[in-house]
Amino acid sequence: MPKNPIKISDTTFRDGHQSLMATRLRMEDMEPLLADMDAVGFHSMEVWGGATFDVTTRFLGEDPWERLRTFKRLLPKTPLSMLLRGQSLVGYRAYADDVVDAFVERSAEVGIDIFRVFDALNDPVNLEQAARAVKKSKKHLQMAVCYSLTEEGRLGGPIYNMEYYLGKVTDFEAMGADSICIKDMGGLLAPYDAFDLVTEIKKVTNVPLQLHCHYTSGMASMSVLKAMEAGVDIVDTCLAPLALRTAQPAVEPLLLTLGGTDRDPGLDIDRLLELGDMLEKVLPKYKSYLETPRSAVIDARVLKHQIPGGMASNLVSQLREADAIDRLDEVLEEISRTRKDLGYPPLVTPMSQMTGSQAVNNVLFGRYKMITGPVRDYVAGAYGKPPAAIDGDLVKLAMTDREPVTGRPADSLKPEMDEARESIKAMSDDIDDILIYALYPTTGLRFLKIKHGREPMPDEMKPDSDEPSRTEVVSAPSVPTVTPPRSPNARQFNVFVGGEHFQVEVDPIRPVRDALVSQVPIAAPSTAPSTGGLMAQAPAPSAQPELDADDAVIAAPIPGIVLRYVVEVGQHVSAGDAVVLLEAMKMENSLPSPIDGTVKALPATQGETVAKDAVLAIISP
Repeated sequence: MPKNPIKISDTTFRDGHQSLMATRLRMEDMEPLLADMDAVGFHSMEVWGGATFDVTTRFLGEDPWERLRTFKRLLPKTPLSMLLRGQSLVGYRAYADDVVDAFVERSAEVGIDIFRVFDALNDPVNLEQAARAVKKSKKHLQMAVCYSLTEEGRLGGPIYNMEYYLGKVTDFEAMGADSICIKDMGGLLAPYDAFDLVTEIKKVTNVPLQLHCHYTSGMASMSVLKAMEAGVDIVDTCLAPLALRTAQPAVEPLLLTLGGTDRDPGLDIDRLLELGDMLEKVLPKYKSYLETPRSAVIDARVLKHQIPGGMASNLVSQLREADAIDRLDEVLEEISRTRKDLGYPPLVTPMSQMTGSQAVNNVLFGRYKMITGPVRDYVAGAYGKPPAAIDGDLVKLAMTDREPVTGRPADSLKPEMDEARESIKAMSDDIDDILIYALYPTTGLRFLKIKHGREPMPDEMKPDSDEPSRTEVVSAPSVPTVTPPRSPNARQFNVFVGGEHFQVEVDPIRPVRDALVSQVPIAAPSTAPSTGGLMAQAPAPSAQPELDADDAVIAAPIPGIVLRYVVEVGQHVSAGDAVVLLEAMKMENSLPSPIDGTVKALPATQGETVAKDAVLAIISP
C-alpha cells in the first residue's frame, strides 16, 4: 500500500469548462457522467461557484440552486466544493455582510461541503465575514492564497516573494482555515518554485495543503509532481477532454505516473478513461466555445500577461462579439501595462475582469479614455489594499467622482437582503430567488422573470437541439391573422394533453390604448444607486425621434447590457455628465454626454442586451 497517497480533487464540472469553454457546459450533459464520477473515489469534486452561478442565470437559463441539488443527489459519496470570492461571493463587487451570511448558509444547506474562499488581493479583511459564515455553517473552510508574480517570471522580487506567501498562510490559519490552497490561476508556478513553496509552507502550518494549477504555460504537470515530492496533500486535476490548455492537468497521465509509488492515489484508470470517452461524445455540440485562434496547446507568454484560464476564454469570446478579435494581441500587451498601473494585483476574479476589461477599453478607445466603474472603485480602495502603489496619473483620472474608502470596505455597505426581498416579493419569496436577485439585480431579475413565466426564454438561452420543440408541432391557423403586440402580462404555462407536453404563452386581451403605452417616453430614475426591482423598472423605449443635424448620439461602443439611465428625457446635461450605465465584459461602464444639451430620447430599456453601435441616447444642443 502507498505510504502517503495523494488525494485528487476533480474540477471538470467547474473550472475545467470555465477555463476552456466560458462555463457553457449544461447540466443535461453532465448528469449522465455523475454516477460513475461518484464511484471513482475523488477526495472532492468542484462543481459550483466561480462563474457557474452567473453563467447559468445569464446565458443558460438554468437555476444554479437546482443545479447544485442535482449534483448533491447524484454525487452522494463525494464531498462537493465551490469557489467563493470572499466578500464578492460569486459576483463582481463586494456585497453587504447580510448577503454573505445568507448565501453561505444557503449554499451549505443545499449541498456544499467545502468552501474554497479567496480574495482577489489576498487581503484578509475581505475574507473575515465569509470565513465566519463558513465556520458557523460547520462546513470545511479552505482559504486560498492567490499565486502571482510581478515581472520576474519566477518566485521572488519586491512583492510576491516567499515571505509574502508564508505571511498569508499564517494569517489564514489564524482565521480558522481547515486547509490551505495555493491557487495558481495563471499557470505561473514553476516546478522548482512549487517544491520550495510547499516545503516552506509545510514548516509553518499543520493543516492540509492543496495545489490548484492551470496548465496555461505548460508547467502545471511538472509543478504538481514537484509539489508532491515536497509533501503537498491534495492536487486538482481534470478529465482529459477538458484538461490542459488553460484548464488543470489531466488526471489520467498523473495516475499512470504515480502507479506503484508511495503517492499512488489508487483511482480506477479504466473507469476514468470511460468517463473521458463519455465526455468526448458531448463536447462536439460546444465546438464554437472550444475553438481558439491559436494552434499551440500552451501559451508561454502567460508569464508576461498572466491571464488566468477562465479570463482567457471569456476575453476571446467578448472580443469576437465586439468584432475586435483581430486586436487580441494588442489587448494582451496592454493587460501587462494596465496591471502595472493598478499596482500589480493578482489576476483573479474580479481583478482579472477589471484589468482585462480596462485593457480592452484602453485599446479600443485610448488609454483611460473610458474607465470602468469597478476600476474607479478599486482605485478608491473599495476592493481592499493593492499589493503596490497605483499609478498617480490613473488615480487623478479615476477619483474625479469617488471618495477614498478607509477601513474594511464592506463596513460602508448597507444591508441588502431586505431590499432584495421587497424588490421581487410580487414574484417570489423563495430564498434562492432572493439571493439570485441580490447578486445580480439586472441579469438575475431577467432570469427570474423567465423562471416564473413572466418572459419567454430567449432562443440564445435554449440548448441546441435537432428535434423540434413541442410548441413547433402545434399547427398554425389556416386563416391569416394579425398578431397583436405581446404585453408584459403574458405568462408561460405547461399544458399536458393525453400524455403530451406543450409549452404555451397566455396573454390577457387588453384595450388598444394599453398596447400603445409602451411607446410613450418614461423617465428613468435619476440618482438611486440601486438597479431597481420587479416593481420599479427602467424606462420603456422612447419613440424614435428623427435626428436633427446638430443632435449628438450616444451609441454602445461594445456589446453589453443596459444597467440603467441616470438622466431623464428633457433633463439638461453638460459634456462629460454620465447618461447611461452599460455593462460590458461584466464590468460597469458610464457613458457620458459628448455635448452640453438636453436629453431628447432614451431608446433602450433597463436589462436590454444591445449590440455594438446601438443608439442609447440622443442629446440635442
